[in-house]
Amino acid sequence: MLKILMLLLQKRKITAAELAGRYEVSMRSIYRYIDELSACGVPLQVDRGRYGGIYLSDTYRLPTGYFTREEYAATLNALDAMASQISDKAIISAKEKLESGEKYERQELSVCGNIIIDGGAWGDSRSFTEKMQICESAVNENKSLSIDYFSREGEHSKRVIDPHVLIFKQNVWYVYAFCHTKQDFRTFKIGRIKNAFFTGKTFEKREIKREDIPLNFFYSSDQLINVKLEISPTSLADAEEWLGVDNIEPVGETLVAEVTVPDDENLVNKILGYGGAVNVVEPAELKERVKNTALRIAGKI
Repeated sequence: MLKILMLLLQKRKITAAELAGRYEVSMRSIYRYIDELSACGVPLQVDRGRYGGIYLSDTYRLPTGYFTREEYAATLNALDAMASQISDKAIISAKEKLESGEKYERQELSVCGNIIIDGGAWGDSRSFTEKMQICESAVNENKSLSIDYFSREGEHSKRVIDPHVLIFKQNVWYVYAFCHTKQDFRTFKIGRIKNAFFTGKTFEKREIKREDIPLNFFYSSDQLINVKLEISPTSLADAEEWLGVDNIEPVGETLVAEVTVPDDENLVNKILGYGGAVNVVEPAELKERVKNTALRIAGKI
């Protein structure tokens, strides 16, 4: 299994038949090893058919701690010496991957220059940062990506995309890309990308204008709602992060926000999450929804 993993780190894609022939085992054994590697957290993808194969996500790196710093240095020195004497693509590729791994270990959250990005889930900063780096490289170098994507509705799909722009909105990162499946531009939340692979192909960027990019990409006009909220000073800092500093104004002795927000399943929960420190003034329909949800919660306690 370790040999298979090392081979995939080098090649990123190989067929089960090639692996079976290389290690003189049955195809059934190869698929069993692949299942074991997947169970250990290695992001493998298996596509059957004429053009299929076993893929390793480009976001995957050897775990931190696989080598000590001394082992990294010694291995890189040895590969440097070999590369200077032998022009072997495999040696150069291995050296580049180990140098990349050392960089990730030293600087897990750095994406570009002096900017530190950690937009992933708690405990998952490394995985998210690597996906950010893949997307950033794809945008900057016009590289097509193959991605495993999970939508807000839980639908899983495999897409080939041409990333054009990275978008940062409401503390969340997205990539705006031409989707080959839909033959149109789509916005993908980077945190919802499970695996990302460079396809090996490049693309010419299509001409797009800033106004063409739908920054309210998940919401149509009928999914937005105008609200008036009263905010307790004790929750001002948290409310400012949600609604924006400019949208909260003092009115008499109270703080009031009049804003347009997405009217989705999270809105009521978001308001209740402030524990009574954010109260709905308008519209009455939203106020009633918050009240009914609070009563249902109280009934379960």
